[in-house]
Amino acid sequence: MQEQKYQNVLVPVDGSAVTEHVLHRAIEVAKVNDAHLDILNILEVNQFNQTYGSAVSGDVVFKLTENTENKLKEMKKEAEDAGVKDVDIHIRFGNPKPIIAREFPSDHGTDIIVMGSTGLSAVERLIIGSVTSYVTRTSKCDVLIVRSKDVKKKTQK
Repeated sequence: MQEQKYQNVLVPVDGSAVTEHVLHRAIEVAKVNDAHLDILNILEVNQFNQTYGSAVSGDVVFKLTENTENKLKEMKKEAEDAGVKDVDIHIRFGNPKPIIAREFPSDHGTDIIVMGSTGLSAVERLIIGSVTSYVTRTSKCDVLIVRSKDVKKKTQK
């Protein structure tokens, strides 16, 4: 049986507690495969409109985008310093579920998505559903689920 070789690795990051761990795993996968690494963050500006009942100002969106881009640049540097030769960062706006599962992979030829088991609390998962669960059900490419170290420790007890 031939071993799977990945060329385009996608790591969606959301700033949750598992982000660093997930990024490190994606870096490992990219290095082992000498693959391109895409680091993606999706901004859900609509959630502010629904929560606060008014449109978010352009200044707020600009600042949020600028802050996100700076964090992504730090992650890109971390990947490059670790030995990944080809890294791009991306910011998209919208619903993370279809973007991660289908839209971004179609646009960029992704053949594996490396993501955390969850970035949401139990209540948030109940209300809006897990992005990870959606991606694993609907993605056309492989999905590697990275469990946080806390989850691993709990399941080993």
